[in-house]
Amino acid sequence: MSWELEAFGRSLGDRAASTRRAYLADVAAFAEWAARAQATGPEDVDRLSLRRYLAYLGTRRYARATVARKAAALRAYFAWCRRRGLVVTDPVAALSAPAPASRLPRVLNSDEVAALLDGDRAAATEAPRPVRLRDDAVLEVLYGAGVRVAELSGLDVADVDLGRRTLRVVGKGDKERVVLVHARAVQALRAWLRDGRPAMAATGEAGEALFVNARGRRLGVRDVRRIVDRRSPVPLHPHALRHTFATHLLDGGADLRVVQELLGHASLTTTQVYTHVSKERLLSVYGGTHPRA
Repeated sequence: MSWELEAFGRSLGDRAASTRRAYLADVAAFAEWAARAQATGPEDVDRLSLRRYLAYLGTRRYARATVARKAAALRAYFAWCRRRGLVVTDPVAALSAPAPASRLPRVLNSDEVAALLDGDRAAATEAPRPVRLRDDAVLEVLYGAGVRVAELSGLDVADVDLGRRTLRVVGKGDKERVVLVHARAVQALRAWLRDGRPAMAATGEAGEALFVNARGRRLGVRDVRRIVDRRSPVPLHPHALRHTFATHLLDGGADLRVVQELLGHASLTTTQVYTHVSKERLLSVYGGTHPRA
């Protein structure tokens, strides 16, 4: 009997590459654990075994979100096994796992956004001009279009339409969408393409990449993190700019489904977290300004 992990991995082709890697690693780790109890394949696994495994993960002090992801990977795996006829019944059915702790995303206020995008900081002014132009464009796109960091890294020059003020983005599951960018982002992109990218791309193998690093290669996720660290006046994860984009749109009266489309969420439920953020902001304003609050 075999766990058939390679075949399971191929079945995850419609998921993001990071999700495929995580799910395969999660199922492989479970298979290794189950082998200690003489389980040689999915047929030897029952619901009690899975409950013991989740309890074991709890003793290893994994974060709740990590345990929840591992449980999701096992659900996907055993559902696939059931479809393939590798198991008669799905042992994960009705199995409960700890839900990840609910945590509202970090959202910048207008002053913090202005400091990040417009501030005249030494770290920015001392950098070579091509680097400054790139960093300006990266930050304007992250906040102005609400794209994921991986989506920004994957942008090619051909994906930019400055005349229409749009970007063609490839998101999770290789799904394409068109996002809008504001006038300031267009200005920053135009300056980068005209005066910054030719100088930096000439030093390496940039190919068609829109953004490149100091080695002339496609800008990576870690490169983006360094840009944000260098330019932000407060500790900030790049993904916070996506949260801020969505929340500011909703605060300004945008329809939730429009925000869903711009973010590339498959489900409206995913987008609804930002309505909770907006409510928190409203309560904060109310509590700080109403004389009877």
